[in-house]
Amino acid sequence: MTDQGTALSNATDGPAVSNPPPQVTSLGLILIFARIGLTSFGGGLSGWFMREFVHDRHWMSEEEFLNGLALSQALPGVNVKNLAIWIGYRLLGWRGACAGFCGIIFPPAVVIVLLGVFFASIAAFPLTHIALAGAAAGAIGLSLSMAITAARRLPRRVFPYLVLVATFAAAALFRVSLVWTVLIAGALSVGYEYVRAPRKSREP
Repeated sequence: MTDQGTALSNATDGPAVSNPPPQVTSLGLILIFARIGLTSFGGGLSGWFMREFVHDRHWMSEEEFLNGLALSQALPGVNVKNLAIWIGYRLLGWRGACAGFCGIIFPPAVVIVLLGVFFASIAAFPLTHIALAGAAAGAIGLSLSMAITAARRLPRRVFPYLVLVATFAAAALFRVSLVWTVLIAGALSVGYEYVRAPRKSREP
């Protein structure tokens, strides 16, 4: 979410990919997002998105993905859902956005309902809580990995790291409302990058 001046401006520049890779289809995106949603846990989904679309399929660059991640975290709603819609839109326009939304929402929702009924029936067993604790640890590890990857891509300047630390302190330590944290940190980052940007890059 940090250095959103660069991330937000880059993520929204230009339309969706006009010539997507030939293997990208709406059904294919639905199946990819459904598979990730059905086989991943918690906040680690963004890490699986990066591995799938950047490292394995090479359908977008790491910088482009991290820009979309920053944008999805700054917007209201569930971050993973926002990111799926953004990835789909960048790859296949509005059809990809719909595919990303349907693939990441509907199949996991059905499974969650079924799992909720199942775990409610076995909640009395200690092994159930041990299994859930293990799944939570794995999800936290994936989220931490994604956070470190994003932090490493920050520009090597003092201000972006100050925003990173201040945002963490506000949200995790001082329990500041996320709405105010995003608005203030985002506004400062956008303003900073706008001032830094060369005059020619700001001209329409």
